Amino acid sequence: MLFNSLDFLIFLPIVMIVLWIIPKSLRQWWLLICSYFFYMCWEPKYIVLIVGSTVITYLSAIMMEKADGRYKKLSMVLCIVLNLGLLFVFKYLNFTMDTIAFFTRTAPRHFNIILPVGISFYTFQALGYTIDCYRGKTKVEHNFMIYALFVSFFPQLVAGPIERSGNLLHQLKELRQKPRHEMITGKGVRDGLILVAYGMFMKIVIADRLAILVDSIYSNVNLYGTVGLFMAFIGFPIQIYCDFGSYSTIAIGVARMMGITLMENFDAPFFATSITDVWRRWHISLSSWFRDYVYIPLGGSRKGIVRKYFNLFIIFLLSGLWHGASWTYVFWGASQGLIIVIENIIRPYWHRVEEQLGVDKSSVGFMFCRNLMMLFLFDLSAIFFRANTFPQAFTFIRRLFTRPDFWVLSTGEIYNYGLDVMEMWIIVTSVMILLVMDFIRVRQGLTFDKWISTQFVGFRILFMLVIVMMTIVFGQYGPGFNSEQFIYFQF
Repeated sequence: MLFNSLDFLIFLPIVMIVLWIIPKSLRQWWLLICSYFFYMCWEPKYIVLIVGSTVITYLSAIMMEKADGRYKKLSMVLCIVLNLGLLFVFKYLNFTMDTIAFFTRTAPRHFNIILPVGISFYTFQALGYTIDCYRGKTKVEHNFMIYALFVSFFPQLVAGPIERSGNLLHQLKELRQKPRHEMITGKGVRDGLILVAYGMFMKIVIADRLAILVDSIYSNVNLYGTVGLFMAFIGFPIQIYCDFGSYSTIAIGVARMMGITLMENFDAPFFATSITDVWRRWHISLSSWFRDYVYIPLGGSRKGIVRKYFNLFIIFLLSGLWHGASWTYVFWGASQGLIIVIENIIRPYWHRVEEQLGVDKSSVGFMFCRNLMMLFLFDLSAIFFRANTFPQAFTFIRRLFTRPDFWVLSTGEIYNYGLDVMEMWIIVTSVMILLVMDFIRVRQGLTFDKWISTQFVGFRILFMLVIVMMTIVFGQYGPGFNSEQFIYFQF
């Protein structure tokens, strides 16, 4: 079930109404049933996987609580192996077989396996709980139903944010104690609906419209020159940000309506001033997961500078592999890791040069130049994230810099790339709104819902009407349109 579908528009009010009227003791059961139903709308048989992962991690935590020493560690290791084993079979088995076939020069053998949506997200969330129990940071949850709801909570089930037990689990447990007026409040519903509306705007107006342009150009890069490829070059990062960011925004909004606070997953990443800064702002739940459960256990920065750089590179390599079973994803992750290592190496020397030149680091010009440099590097590596093959990625880069065709700007040929004149203006206007909202977030530290709530009531109503009307009028849906699924469903 997609957030941007009629089914969800019917599903959510039913969930909220029933949640309001049923007794406190049934709230968690109701949300668990709704969460499993939400997941089964995609493919009912794969509910076995999420239940299996839930059972494995639940029993492992119970065993760790009762065991000590090496048996406690053995329980954790066994849990990690079993969960990652399930993830490997469904996500990486065919990729591994293809890789082996390539190096052995034999015919590849494929298994008919469909990648279950959200498997990378709920697997990591469950493993995070297990590791936290092992470390003593989280108390073992003995109520299986509550723990199952933690793993499968439907707003963030299939595309995050990847929640921590320390944040979400206790909130789900408290549902049974809260009075109705404290669980579902007018302010919570209002703020939640504001986030849902803004998320829908990001997805339906921007991401799905940019997908038309980006897909058209990437489908045959040999047909396009510098202008068309540059449009895809800057368009795809915006598309994936609006696509993934919209899911997180809607998930946070839906949870807020139920009185539950989920962690922020994006923080204006296009206003970052370095690739390191990007990953403090982009997919925060995954970045922090790799930091806490991979980088720090590997030694972090405690075992010398060389080991620190090695650990940084490894977590980004793994991040690339997490995103997809393809060597292009691995290369993308490795490139991010390499850039971050280089940034760490040259940072002291770079700061010394800035001090010698008397550079005002707070000036708009300086920040703008750093931001442009960051965007170029990030967008360049994103080509490998989007391309289906290495030859396609290298062809894209080569033609981007060697096939100038600026005359298409005056002939109007760019309006044959998938979007006509009106569609282009809609994109420009919508992206400007997005950037202004992100700029406000950077300058004032306010999320969209908090910023709106501080505005004069007349402006607040008018602005939200503009967002809603743009979504209704300019949204990509209707007869003949296939609603785009969220990109991160495939990860």
